[in-house]
Amino acid sequence: MLEANNWQDYELIDTSRGEKLERWGNIYLLRPDPQIIWDNGKLLEKHYEKINAVYHRSNKGGGHWENLKQTPTSWKINYKNLTFNIKQMGFKHTGLFPEQAVNWDFMIEKITKANRKIKVLNLFAYTGGATVACLSAGAAVTHVDSSRGMVDWCKENVKSSGYEKAEIRYLVDDVVKFVQREIRRGNKYDAIIMDPPSYGRGANGEVWDIEKNLNYLVTICTEILSDNPLFFLINSYTTGLSSTVLKNLLTLTVDKHKEGKIKCGEIGLKDTTNNLVLPCGIYGRWESNE
Repeated sequence: MLEANNWQDYELIDTSRGEKLERWGNIYLLRPDPQIIWDNGKLLEKHYEKINAVYHRSNKGGGHWENLKQTPTSWKINYKNLTFNIKQMGFKHTGLFPEQAVNWDFMIEKITKANRKIKVLNLFAYTGGATVACLSAGAAVTHVDSSRGMVDWCKENVKSSGYEKAEIRYLVDDVVKFVQREIRRGNKYDAIIMDPPSYGRGANGEVWDIEKNLNYLVTICTEILSDNPLFFLINSYTTGLSSTVLKNLLTLTVDKHKEGKIKCGEIGLKDTTNNLVLPCGIYGRWESNE
């Protein structure tokens, strides 16, 4: 288990009964999390005076935010030299997954130590946490997501972090079709990052199913890796998918053609009240030996 423990502006404060209390800068949010099946009391009652907003899940799907105190529509938090814009999204999210800081640190270290210009492809790139991290290390980044809103949000994060003049391409596109075109164009990348959802739709309604499509995507991505690739990172939040599955995929694709090493496992956040670790997803990394 890798724990994202270098945060100052974010804190997982308490977890109980399917809910988690988090501090995002000076804003306190109470959100649902199905992994939290343990009972440590009712968080709304324990921490009522602190909480700015609560996300209520609907029995019909989705849900809504209830602001108990005045809460800004958007605010900024920092991770080291990176700055992110946080917002209350319709489906309980805030536009950032803080546990991903362990992957940001990995990317920054690999890119910095490579001591050469690194071209990064970020697929299912969302609001660009990994994009900003790679830019901060001096990489050139191609950021691809099927949602224009998420790509625009990434632009906000890049600007807030001071990298708007860095070498970056923003693309609203279906990731599979984009990679297929890059193969035909002969474009190559030194590092590939992907954070595939369980299910989703591309920019033109293309259907994505991780169990049916991930193997194909990883396979074709090996065709756009440079002759001297730095890393290939897959992150997933799909319930029931083991990190060993990601390791097997990388073994049969990237590692079959490139010399390096593979690491896989869980990513988590420590609950500072109870000293428990909340599992937040899985990762599989292939990395070069340099």
